[in-house]
Amino acid sequence: MLQYLALAAILFAIGIFGVLTRRNAVGILMSLELMFNAVNINLVTFNKYINPDNLTGQIFAIFVVVVAAAEAVVGLAIVLLLYRNWRGIDVDRINIMKW
Repeated sequence: MLQYLALAAILFAIGIFGVLTRRNAVGILMSLELMFNAVNINLVTFNKYINPDNLTGQIFAIFVVVVAAAEAVVGLAIVLLLYRNWRGIDVDRINIMKW
């Protein structure tokens, strides 16, 4: 069990590092997906070792995959619009949320 949790922690840490250091919007989305996958590994691991007769962990993992797919679609649509308007996807150059 510990090796799965360690793998999930490493993946989540890499995802956090990617979100905090990337300037490219696509790289940030990829890092978020990596974090979602780490959460899925945790859900399935805890379900297998704590309550193996119940499928709650697998159901939650499928739900997280569906939410991550929807997040990826919306995120890539936003990235496409940003590229179309600003000719780049560098998140530091885009300041549309400022007054």
